[in-house]
Amino acid sequence: MSKVAGDNKKHPLDAYLRMERLPHIWCPGCGCGVVLNCFLRGLLKSGLALDKVAVVSGIGCTGRAAGYIKLDSFHTTHGRAIPFATGLKLANPELKVVVFSGDGDLVAIGGNHLIHAARRNIDITVLCANNFNYGMTGGQLGSTTPLTARTTTSPYGNIEEPFNIPYLAAASGAVYVARWTTAQVSRLEKAITEALLKRGLSLVEVISPCPTYYGRMNKQPTGLEQMKYFRRNSVIKPDIDLKYTDIKLDGQIVVGKFVDIERPSIPDL
Repeated sequence: MSKVAGDNKKHPLDAYLRMERLPHIWCPGCGCGVVLNCFLRGLLKSGLALDKVAVVSGIGCTGRAAGYIKLDSFHTTHGRAIPFATGLKLANPELKVVVFSGDGDLVAIGGNHLIHAARRNIDITVLCANNFNYGMTGGQLGSTTPLTARTTTSPYGNIEEPFNIPYLAAASGAVYVARWTTAQVSRLEKAITEALLKRGLSLVEVISPCPTYYGRMNKQPTGLEQMKYFRRNSVIKPDIDLKYTDIKLDGQIVVGKFVDIERPSIPDL
């Protein structure tokens, strides 16, 4: 049981967590807990019936969140969270299906599934915690690692252009696209609430700290230092051309709600 200020009160989210599976496996300073907190608070604010919500994740640090949430949840194979979620939605259109995973799972090995789910406008919500590397398997270079950033497999700096997740999702057809960092919890919570209530494929990218690997390799060895970096470098530009939302090492992190449109979703056709 969680304690608040040393008394016997439960934490307000205890009822929505599988307390028998805690403590969690996340490293000190990891942003996954912040994203999970914002998701649960956004879910409660959405007013959705919890017995009609299913959470699907893939493999990776963020993917472990599905096992901690006291909802119908599925911890699936690496890169295949979106196909599982698509099957759930098509089999039971009454469900609100949420994919909760990381950048490696959703944009690297699972990138093809993301673009086609957005193209079809499948009615699911995708929460992507982006920590710029493969945090669970050793901090390797990933498809979202910023140019010149160092990882365990790019010790002299990344030379590959990274995916720009909001640009990718919008270009593929997503009807709601937002990006925030774990340093903007109120705005992140609001974006998740809006995404959950949106009909069609909605995506919220969350820039999240990984001090154990990415931070340590890029002179931000603690979660606090990474959070200060997010706060210092985040710039809210909701109306910006999405191609300018790419993230560069030591550069601006453009955040905001970028897309909020309507178009038919697969279950409605």
